[in-house]
Amino acid sequence: MSRIGRMPITVPAGVDVKITDDNFVTVKGPKGTLNQKLHPDMIIERDGADIIIKRPSDVKEHRALHGLTRSLLANMVKGVTEGFSKELEVNGVGYRAQLQGKKLVMNLGYSHPVEMEPVDGIEIEVPAPNKIVVKGADKQLVGHIAANIREKRLPEPYKGKGIKYATEHIRRKEGKAGKAKA
Repeated sequence: MSRIGRMPITVPAGVDVKITDDNFVTVKGPKGTLNQKLHPDMIIERDGADIIIKRPSDVKEHRALHGLTRSLLANMVKGVTEGFSKELEVNGVGYRAQLQGKKLVMNLGYSHPVEMEPVDGIEIEVPAPNKIVVKGADKQLVGHIAANIREKRLPEPYKGKGIKYATEHIRRKEGKAGKAKA
């Protein structure tokens, strides 16, 4: 049996979870509301303050979906209570980020500033000119927006310039060796 799939999900106070017959799950909490259609084969049961996910058989597909369904549901509950965040760092001479209203404006060495509009349910903060924090209730959406921001100027291995995740380590490369001195 799946070690992750068989763990119960504890629903904290103040969080409302609704499960329909076709496994459409709605989770409401202090940070927002999340909806997701989960696989119809999985059995999702409410047992007091816990949610338990069961699988109908030991077929390979059901074993794979067991842990996945539990993880998706646990992330929804965590998202509406605590939320998720990704921190990015902007490295490079003259590279910086700032907020203009709700719009994120970045100077990344191009001839023009790069602008990004925020998506509903996502909050972007710029605590320093070289730091960007993406926050929200939906883990997948937070990761997607952070990846889109990073994509505007990927970190390069020679000087380390670009946008990288705060936890990411850029493997540095040595430049050209040049001509041997006589």
